Amino acid sequence: MAIGTKAMPFSYVAHFLAIVGAILVLIWCIGFRGGLAWEASNKNLIFNIHPVLMLIGFIIIGGEAVMSYKCLPLKKPEKKLIHLVLHAIALILGIIGIYTAFKFHNESNIANLYSLHSWLGIGVIVLYGIQWIYGFLIFFYPGGTMTIRSESLPWHVLFGIFVYILAVGTATLGYLEKLTFLQNSGLAKYGAEAFLVNFTAIITVLFGVFVFLTILSQPPQEDEHSYSAI
Repeated sequence: MAIGTKAMPFSYVAHFLAIVGAILVLIWCIGFRGGLAWEASNKNLIFNIHPVLMLIGFIIIGGEAVMSYKCLPLKKPEKKLIHLVLHAIALILGIIGIYTAFKFHNESNIANLYSLHSWLGIGVIVLYGIQWIYGFLIFFYPGGTMTIRSESLPWHVLFGIFVYILAVGTATLGYLEKLTFLQNSGLAKYGAEAFLVNFTAIITVLFGVFVFLTILSQPPQEDEHSYSAI
């Protein structure tokens, strides 16, 4: 499935939303929540690393990796390498982001893995890792046969889209969960921080939508490795 519109306009909107989302999550975690720290007596500063890395590192960089085949006017080998490297960066930062949530819980004597957000988060990062390893082995090194590549490509793309949509959905659950905890602890339900968190979640969803629209659109130059066959 593909649409006739060129991918570039959609990708420009996605890039803009990525910048807005990154700014909003930094304002939230630094301006409202007190900053970021790997070690601190205030354990909330440790947790603040989690939403920053999961949005900027995992969702945004991961989204840029997904769009790279459609919005970069480069040759196939160059796009493949950028796609691979960006996904690797997103995966590494996502793993670190999840680790900081465990670190916060452990140092604050809070139970781990009790919420739907945490269950889905673990599932997403595992599926993302499997997807990256398979893509590396089949499409990069050592590389599968032409038959395996051609038969795997549609499924690789479809599975990647599924995992990315699931990641965006999991992120929105994370915003809801954290905001609910804060409001139960006395945060004003109609205050500036509550609105900021909700707007950040909306920007995250919109970014995911425009990533999806980009990969369903026509690349600058069609080739056999575009997503138009889906």
